[in-house]
Amino acid sequence: MRQSNAYDLLPEEGRVLIKSSAIFKKPEVSDSTNYMTNQRQVAQLLVQLNQIVLDKPQVVKLALSCVLAGGHLLLQDLPGMGKTTLAQGLAQLLGLSFNRVQFTNDMLPADILGMSIYDQSTQSFEFRKGAIFTQLLLADEINRSSPKTQSALLEAMEERQVTQDGYSYPLPEPFFVIATQNPMQQAGVYPLPESQLDRFLMCLSLGYPSPAAERELLRGQDRRELLASLDAVLDTQAVLLARQGVQQVYVADVVLDYLQRLVAKTRISQEYHGLSPRGVLSLQRAAQAHAYVSGHQEVSPEDIQAVFAAVTDHRLGQRFMPLHVDGGQAAQTIAQRIINEVAVIV
Repeated sequence: MRQSNAYDLLPEEGRVLIKSSAIFKKPEVSDSTNYMTNQRQVAQLLVQLNQIVLDKPQVVKLALSCVLAGGHLLLQDLPGMGKTTLAQGLAQLLGLSFNRVQFTNDMLPADILGMSIYDQSTQSFEFRKGAIFTQLLLADEINRSSPKTQSALLEAMEERQVTQDGYSYPLPEPFFVIATQNPMQQAGVYPLPESQLDRFLMCLSLGYPSPAAERELLRGQDRRELLASLDAVLDTQAVLLARQGVQQVYVADVVLDYLQRLVAKTRISQEYHGLSPRGVLSLQRAAQAHAYVSGHQEVSPEDIQAVFAAVTDHRLGQRFMPLHVDGGQAAQTIAQRIINEVAVIV
């Protein structure tokens, strides 16, 4: 067990690590056999996905945590960094139905949602479902389309349904959106409004590969061929079981105290607006998912620290800036500053 009533704070590369000396109460799991089997499958999925997306184990782990938490994922980075590969690898290994939509500036909402077409034989309109009717939708380069087209996803991401001509059509269960976007410094892009950014549970960036990983890419098999060779590790029922497992991950009061102190810190600054209650719930759910993917049955402050930037930066107004703009140095994000300023225990 990792939790304790007293934590030793050990600064390491701007992060707070925790040593544990006592045990919190374990959660009661209704079907421990299925629970443990599912966690082993998730661990196997992580291993295979890390063979496709090289040298990014933490980003891969966070991406999987986001999906198993039932949230939508936004990947933002320069073109060609592996965002689409990560999304396709997740879909393949999760065993979910998958559609990819390439967003362009002339795209209309009906191109995604579908449209009603008049059928002369029945003398009535028939709704033809669009690409959004799938379990995992990849919205590629979402910010290349107009705000009107971007907003077509809002109802689907929140309500898991599409409304056209006064009728509502439920989306498959589970339903996830993985969207990619290019930096705002590039031409032909439209910024995502705050209301749409808030629909995404996490926002991640891959960044450049290490020299060793880049050499392996140069000498290794083409990523598309590797993706085609992947076999599904989970299926729809296993994904739904994992989502139930995430909800069962125990969160102790002392961990909730730490989470609330972090949230309170976001609400006292004049630089940015604080986290909403929906953002707070998203943070807790993401931390539970991270613990589940890590093979644990309870959340520790380490889990909150691991997901905090991915869950909060885009909600606090942090805009993605590629490294070359900052002279090759990654600027400290709002979330990282808050983590450094808030003690794990008081």
